[in-house]
Amino acid sequence: MGTLKTRMRLSDLLGDELTGRSLRRLAPPAIGCHHRSEWAKMQNEPTSPETRGTMQHRTLGNQGLEVSALGLGCMGMSEFYGAADEAEAIATIHAALDAGVTFLDTADMYGPFENERLVGRAIAERRSEIILATKFGNVRDESGAFLGIKGDPNYVRASCDASLLRLGVDEIDLYYQHRVDTSVPIEETIGAMAELVDAGKVRYLGMSEAAVETLERAVAVHPIAALQTEYSLFNRVPEDGHLMACRRLGVGFVAYSPLGRGILTGVFNSRDDIPDGDYRRNAPQYSEENFDANRALVASVEVLASERGVTPAQIALAWVMAQGDDIVAIPGTKRRRYLFENLSAADVELSGEDLAALDSAVPKGSVAGDRYASMATVNR
Repeated sequence: MGTLKTRMRLSDLLGDELTGRSLRRLAPPAIGCHHRSEWAKMQNEPTSPETRGTMQHRTLGNQGLEVSALGLGCMGMSEFYGAADEAEAIATIHAALDAGVTFLDTADMYGPFENERLVGRAIAERRSEIILATKFGNVRDESGAFLGIKGDPNYVRASCDASLLRLGVDEIDLYYQHRVDTSVPIEETIGAMAELVDAGKVRYLGMSEAAVETLERAVAVHPIAALQTEYSLFNRVPEDGHLMACRRLGVGFVAYSPLGRGILTGVFNSRDDIPDGDYRRNAPQYSEENFDANRALVASVEVLASERGVTPAQIALAWVMAQGDDIVAIPGTKRRRYLFENLSAADVELSGEDLAALDSAVPKGSVAGDRYASMATVNR
């Protein structure tokens, strides 16, 4: 079995008790550690500028968009994953910035709308430190009702202006089409997005869950800095063409849900562990017919993580990062204690034997259930 290699950088920020979601039988971590009292303090307080970590950076696309190798997905701070706590969410964003994270991800549909407002409040005094990404295209009203997908030029322009206002910024660094509107030629949607670049409202363009052919047509209109699609040990569909297409076209890849919507953290031992009101109670991979089989796969990952002195989350994130220097993962969390655990994955280097062991633990195609109850809006 391969030996896990680590570098003492961000891990120096962590204490010797990695997280409440780690294995109870977890071996002493192989990464640099401080005392438990320091870790307990860091779970409840943001890091100070004096304790900022050194985060790796990666480049998305061929236009020079540089971001931290791990970003922060902000969706769950406002919706979908149980109760929201704005104070802790903002503290988590600030702690991420203190630790060297430069890449924040939100969307107009999260909340709906409230997540952009929250992120805007959090970054108001620190705008220059981050690459800010948001998205349009999934249409919801203030009640939360889903009204469909839109990508016509007028909607693109109106959505951008509304996001700028909610975020309290003059420019969006990376603006994604969240889902492709098949009723509108992609050339028209991307053309309208390109106009936003010309107008100084957006710096770089991105797409999310687009098919390879759609991405090819989009790049013919304007450079696309990033394709954001779900990618993890649990969901490896991008390996069937998207990753190769991105590399061929000069498009970076942003992996959302790199922890399989949390199941790869090992925190869920049964469906009863899923909080009331949590979206995952209705997600196919968490369903009664699929959960036990998928949890058994996680158990194999837990064993490998424990043998190497890291948490399941850390080894799962390290696996994603090892798939290419053009891949940036954006694990989401709304709590500082999970943030610090996730960020230390940037210090974990997996050997070839480690990667092979993980591939064997979660064979491609072995996960039971689709990613969404309806897959109609992805890969199109």
